[in-house]
Parts: sequence; structure tokens; C-alpha cells
Amino acid sequence: MKNIKILFSIFGFIFLFFVVYYFIKQPSYSIKTEGTLYVVNKVSKSVVIFDLLKGEQIKELHMEIEPHEATTITNPNRVIVTNYGTPDVGGKSVSVINAKTNTLEKTISIGESLRPHGIISLPESDKVGVVTDIGNHLSIVNVKTGELEKQISTQQNLSHLLVHHPFKPLIYVANIKSGSVSVIDVKLDSVIKIISIGKKSEGIDITKDGAELWVTNIEENVVSVINSSTYEITDRIKTGKEPLRLKFTIDGKYCLVSNSSDGTVFVFDSKTKKQIASIELPGKKNIFDRILYHTPRPVGILMHPNGKYAFISNFTASRVEVIDLRTFAIVSSIKVGDMPDGLAFVN
Repeated sequence: MKNIKILFSIFGFIFLFFVVYYFIKQPSYSIKTEGTLYVVNKVSKSVVIFDLLKGEQIKELHMEIEPHEATTITNPNRVIVTNYGTPDVGGKSVSVINAKTNTLEKTISIGESLRPHGIISLPESDKVGVVTDIGNHLSIVNVKTGELEKQISTQQNLSHLLVHHPFKPLIYVANIKSGSVSVIDVKLDSVIKIISIGKKSEGIDITKDGAELWVTNIEENVVSVINSSTYEITDRIKTGKEPLRLKFTIDGKYCLVSNSSDGTVFVFDSKTKKQIASIELPGKKNIFDRILYHTPRPVGILMHPNGKYAFISNFTASRVEVIDLRTFAIVSSIKVGDMPDGLAFVN
């Protein structure tokens, strides 16, 4: 009987320890900065809307189908979300959120091309570009009219993410299964080049001057640097395990890479190509962190327009980590929905 009491006491202590530890380690938001953050949560099928100045959630907007990525257009402000779908049912539309009322305004079909994933705003104020994992199209959508204006085949498989050249009518699409980048001229409505870069190309961004494309190879654990004029690979930069996304800072000086399997974010100097920092997400320091928060899995990256902060969606921990770009340290965390992925900002 005495042994049973001792056993219960031990279990009680362990339980109490975990409860206290859990509440002490809950995400805390301590910075104050302008704007509203929109966080796309895949499993929750929702978009969490967070006031960055007040430090509080405004709303959790529920979606009919599992969403993945998001972008913003202005005049008036709208957040456009890709409706990707579940493993059983593929989505084929994008949803438009009115950023003033934070309500769903409309849903726009992208035809028969399935599983829209990557999305970017285009130089034309009312238009977005969307790529699909199945169908492998670049779709140009007019958000104002609700029309699918055109679709251009990427000529590759599992077209996942994309970026627009800052000065030319070119869109670059990373194709995971093909291990390539499709270069699409949106004036000619055609692919003008296929760049083969290796196994599973996914994350993609372009330097501020448009001279270089940086693309992650998630199986080879490298970033391929491509000259945007010659389409030649000029550098191969070693990353952590499974680099899913990358994004340049607003001033173009640095590039952040989310190493999903490592639970880290690497920071590279965009000129020297040298790694200058490694940021470890919460959840790896000890067994208690691992049990409570799971192994961290950084995915989406969004830069605040003021250039001071980067937001990282921590996929397995249901939170967004805020990195101070002056110190390359995590300075705040935001509790969101299940499996956050895409991020968007409205000023």
C-alpha cells in the first residue's frame, strides 16, 4: 500500500510539473508593430487573423476546404487564399477575404486544374498568379472580376511555388517532382526555358535586383543559385535538412531558409552566399519541450514590410515564431491553428 502511495505521488508530481511547465512555456507575444497577420492553418481549415500592434487575435475565419498559401492585393485590401483540398478531395479554387471586414467575399474557380498551392500578387493591382500541383498550370486570376483570365502549362510535374521577376514579365515556377524551374513569359503566354536543378525543387525567391533566383532542393539539402540571364547554376549552398522555403529580407541583404526536418532557420548573406546565423525553433532543447511542443517544423516565411521582423510558421507546434532581423533571434510567438503554413500581411 505504501509503495502504491509513493507511485501515485511520483505520477502526481510529474503531472503537476508538466502542467506548470506547459503554462510557463506557452507562446508569448511581446513586440508591438503595425499591421495584421493572416495565418493559413491546413488541418484547422481556417485563417487566423492577428493584430500585430495590439498583440491579440482578431478572428479565426473558417474555410470550407483545406487551404494552403495566401497573398495580398491592395486598393482595397484583400487576402487571397488557395483552396488546396484534402488527400481525398482536390480543391480547384481560391478564396477572397475582405481585409476590412475579415469576411469571405467570394470564391473563384480555376477550372479543372487541381490542388492550387503557390500564389503571388502580380504587378497589375487586381491580379494574382496561382500554380497547381495537379494539372500543372500557372493560372492568372482577376480578383476584381472573379475571372480566370488565362492558364499556361508549366510543362513540368507538381508545380508548387512561384515568384515574379521585379522588372520583367517573367514568372518562375518551382516544380517538385520534375526537380526544375519553369520560366514563363506572361506576355507571350508560354514557357521560354526549363531549368533542371536536381531533386525536388520547392522554395523559390528572386534577389531584389532580379539577377539571381534562389531555389531549395529539399532532398539534396542545398540552395541552387541561378543566374536569371543565362539560366546557369552559379552556386550550390549547403542548408539544413529538408529546406522547404526561402525568402529574402526587404532590403535584399539576407536570405532566410526554413530547414523543416532540422527545426532551424538558416540566414545567408545574399552577396557572399555565406551562412551567418542558425536560429533554432523552440521544442528541441530537452525532453519536456519535445513532449509538449513536438519537434519543431518551420515552413512558411513572411517578411514584415518594415524590414524588422520575419514570421515563420511552425507547422507542428501550431504557432508562428517572430524573428528580429536585427539580432536574428526569436523575440515572440503567436498561438494559431493546427498546422500553420501560408502567411500574408495587411497594413
